[in-house]
Amino acid sequence: MTDNRFNEPSDASDVRPAVIAAGAALEHAGVEHGEYEAVLLLAWAAGCEPGDVRRAMLMGETMDVFLSHCAGMPQSVLARFDDALSRRCTREPLQYITGSAPFRYLTVSVGPGVFIPRPETEQAVQLALDWLKSHGITAPKAVDLCAGSGVIGLSIATELPRSEVWAVELEPQALRWTLRNARRICGDADSSVDAAMTSDYSSGSALGSASGSASSSWDFGNYHLVHADALNPATLQALDGTADIVVTNPPYVPLDTPPEQPEVVGWDPDTALYGGSGDGLHIPVLLLRRIRTLLRPGGLIVMEHDITQGAALREAALRMGFVRPRTEPDLTGRDRFLVALRDGQ
Repeated sequence: MTDNRFNEPSDASDVRPAVIAAGAALEHAGVEHGEYEAVLLLAWAAGCEPGDVRRAMLMGETMDVFLSHCAGMPQSVLARFDDALSRRCTREPLQYITGSAPFRYLTVSVGPGVFIPRPETEQAVQLALDWLKSHGITAPKAVDLCAGSGVIGLSIATELPRSEVWAVELEPQALRWTLRNARRICGDADSSVDAAMTSDYSSGSALGSASGSASSSWDFGNYHLVHADALNPATLQALDGTADIVVTNPPYVPLDTPPEQPEVVGWDPDTALYGGSGDGLHIPVLLLRRIRTLLRPGGLIVMEHDITQGAALREAALRMGFVRPRTEPDLTGRDRFLVALRDGQ
């Protein structure tokens, strides 16, 4: 623990005061909902469910009794808990510490080099699924550009088993996480996955460089992952004019208004955050051009964006031949998603 005003959790004899002390330390470090996160971290360290920690708190269990039900040795669990709390007090993201993040019906692996999925992106997937359902499309061709951890495409692939999903990711460090999640969720591909996940990118690798000069692909059942530049017209060229939906959460943060949250600054990769211009629209607008080519006439785009970009992206979509563009809000009511159809239906 980094703040000695609070007792070490391992010094507390009961679970409840240990969690309360840990939560107070987290809140002193600037973490909101400190006790909630302390419960999650103790559950992670002990290899149990958060509900088990809350039950132990409610029942007034001693730490010894609680740890007797855990898989690990008590001292190793406590050491793991204390280390996790110390890391969280430096504002390292909770998801990087636990190595996982929930998303819709999935739990995906995350860590340094990949963007942590946010709850609002779940809504982007829902908008796409609702549209497919309303049109009776049960076996769509779907595309996820700038895939990151893979949550968008993997959600569609698992929630619509008859779909065929193509996901594109350029950054090698992020791609390691996409590969890991695709393998675990959709099943193994082939031995090349192991080579890709363990490549030494600093000296050249099977995946090529971040410039996108190389292109590799892997098939995981109905989920197809491509290492390539989503802006390159050659990427997924065989799909041009045939995709039913494209759902994307591209880099869109305006360079003029960088994020201030400590969990974002220095942790989420810049390549997954910034949209390449002061207003953050450079990359999203370039993606619109590529997406229009990928979609079939009447196909749908759902693009997540910054809360300041709704009007500009609707106008850009109209200029590029999309029709009926609209902006959908996120769960907080802020403008968050461009939804539009390719013309020609």
